[in-house]
Amino acid sequence: MQIALAGNPNTGKTSLFNILTGSYEYVGNWSGVTVEKKVGVLKKKDGTLTDLPGIYTLIPLTADEEVATHCLLHDDYSLILNIVDASQLERNLYLTLQLLEFGKPILMGLNMLDVAKSYGLAVNINKLSRLLNIPIIPIIARTGHGCADLTRQFKQVQSQEASPFHLDYGWVLEQTITKLSRRLPEQLTPPKRWLCLQFLEGNKLVGKLLEKYIPAKELQELLTETEEKIKQYEKAKSIAQHIRLKRMQYIDQLASTCLSKEKEVTITFSDRLDAVVTHKFWGIPIFLAFMFLMFKFTFDWFGTPLSDVLDAFFSGPLTDGLTFLFDRVGASDFIKAVILNGIVSGVGGVLVFVPQIFMLFFLISFIEDSGYMARVALVMDRIMEKMGLNGKTFIPMIIGFGCNVPGVMAARTIEQPKERLLTILLTPLMSCSARLSVYSLFVGTFFVKNQALIVLSLYVLGIVVAMILAKVFSSTLFKQEGDSIFVIELPPYRIPQWKTLSRSTWEKGKGFVRKAGTFIFGGSVAIWLLSYAGPTGINVDMDKSFLALIGGWIAPLFAPIGFGTWQASAALLTGFLAKEVVVSTMNIIYAAPDADSLKSLISGYFSPLAAYSFMVFILLYVPCLATVAVIYKETASRKWTWFSVIYALVIAYMISLIIYQGGRWLGF
Repeated sequence: MQIALAGNPNTGKTSLFNILTGSYEYVGNWSGVTVEKKVGVLKKKDGTLTDLPGIYTLIPLTADEEVATHCLLHDDYSLILNIVDASQLERNLYLTLQLLEFGKPILMGLNMLDVAKSYGLAVNINKLSRLLNIPIIPIIARTGHGCADLTRQFKQVQSQEASPFHLDYGWVLEQTITKLSRRLPEQLTPPKRWLCLQFLEGNKLVGKLLEKYIPAKELQELLTETEEKIKQYEKAKSIAQHIRLKRMQYIDQLASTCLSKEKEVTITFSDRLDAVVTHKFWGIPIFLAFMFLMFKFTFDWFGTPLSDVLDAFFSGPLTDGLTFLFDRVGASDFIKAVILNGIVSGVGGVLVFVPQIFMLFFLISFIEDSGYMARVALVMDRIMEKMGLNGKTFIPMIIGFGCNVPGVMAARTIEQPKERLLTILLTPLMSCSARLSVYSLFVGTFFVKNQALIVLSLYVLGIVVAMILAKVFSSTLFKQEGDSIFVIELPPYRIPQWKTLSRSTWEKGKGFVRKAGTFIFGGSVAIWLLSYAGPTGINVDMDKSFLALIGGWIAPLFAPIGFGTWQASAALLTGFLAKEVVVSTMNIIYAAPDADSLKSLISGYFSPLAAYSFMVFILLYVPCLATVAVIYKETASRKWTWFSVIYALVIAYMISLIIYQGGRWLGF
């Protein structure tokens, strides 16, 4: 079996995908999380399940919506699993009708019945199933309730002959559909009627397909002729509006028959909470308060004490154990130095921050799954609009707090091409988790009493710089051809499940650990070799090594911004590969046996003002290699990829210069 999983955004598709395949894909309690199709094997190994991006209609407006239409046009699915939100039944059924017209066997999973009940709504599932002529299984995707019943229906539904849903669109459209269908070959896989309807609605992908069989000029003439008749006889403004009205009339009939109001719920808990957290004055202060608490948990209350325990393990039992082992087997001094001074110092120096990284991911997952993150986008829309963007562009930026790579990819959900490109270029300014290891080292050294406040200031600075640049770029390089409209669904607030939170935290955090075991491992060995060898030979003094030579060439450039040493310059160079490597480089350069020793050593090379300037530079300067690669993939442009690297470097230098020189002028 090949099953397509389709539905509106935020209906629980990806949660269901994870349950049915036993895999894990990113889940967020807001729309636009899935931006490309995800394919998984069903637990029983009897088929594959493809999670398509959430869409409201098959007429694609964004790059991620095109993925869904492209899959239906070109991939051969034996069954469509349509997930419908019972609390938003009428809106969800619009896509259902389009899928029914597609003609493949359909199984509906009616999700969020518990939410519908809280709104006082009741769905007559048997009656709805009979009227649509498809099986409907009630489920709760978050908990897995009903999923076993769903899987038992797959083979049965697949084996049944599907009869395409046929809605009468009036004589004008039916006449055009008949005329178009006669010109199309019989062997086309999607039903010809569905193709004609999609073309008339304005589906550009279907239009390109039809142009293979009918000249574009003839198609346009037929479209114009039909449009005129629709305006004359059906009193509609356009063909698309007429089709939409016909479908909505049918959906209204279904709702009046199958949907009932058991009790009147005027103001829900979500409504009362939204009145506070989305308030036009208090919304942003509340968001900043959440961020501050998040960093207090990460640094002061839980994360740092756990990091200290891990650091004690690396510098104590692990180092002592390896030293004892090497002495017993008679290992050479070179091997000892590579492993202890290179790998353990480099990789271990990054891994000590794993508790803080996991704590941050846990709290971000909590905020996402609770439904609050969608409210943040709504609150930010007021500011984003003044900067030439809208609130939807803030969602990729929020995702960028975890990692810039998925943040850049999430820009696919944005309709306007110029807005999408602008979002791609600005998202790397968001402070990702990789930078957190650098912040942890420096705030733990220079700002012990105000760790959470200093880190919060860096996150806010990234957002503020992105907003200012958005205004500058949207007024110059990216002048919009038309105003975009921001529409976001506010899901009901939910208490996140422990299983979901722990799974989400692990899946996000294990990437950091995996990078430490591979990329940072290799980088640490290479950096140690550069510090071990020099123009005069091997085992040279660190100040005469190749690493010192490379760092020394560019060190004078950084003197005006507070850190003109070769050590800081060398660490920044390696940070282009991955921001975590900055910490592993410093561990190797300063030959620090543990985190406390490293903090003591760097305090001799940096002042508190220079340390803050260094963190700001780390925040804003060039994106990491993986982010640059995905920027090129998403923009398909060397010009914009280079632009993203160069402008970030210039902005980082300018702001660090203002902070450092301004701070010195003020007497810091």
